[in-house]
Amino acid sequence: MSDALIDVFAGVLQVDATQLDDRMPLAAMEKWDSLAAMHLVAAIEEKFKVHLSTKEIMNVTAIGIIRKTLQEKNVRI
Repeated sequence: MSDALIDVFAGVLQVDATQLDDRMPLAAMEKWDSLAAMHLVAAIEEKFKVHLSTKEIMNVTAIGIIRKTLQEKNVRI
């Protein structure tokens, strides 16, 4: 079964979705940098029709934290 959030990460970072999971720290990703972060935020906001505040973005250290933030905003993933 496809995971929409993992798919967004895989698309932005150009990696295989099977390499990603909720526990993965963003800093551990080979292609992670500030530009990737900006692209990722834009892709998440567009895909899930949600706005992430600067504070929410700064608190993200892993895929699972983004998932939790989206769920708290009642976003269906």
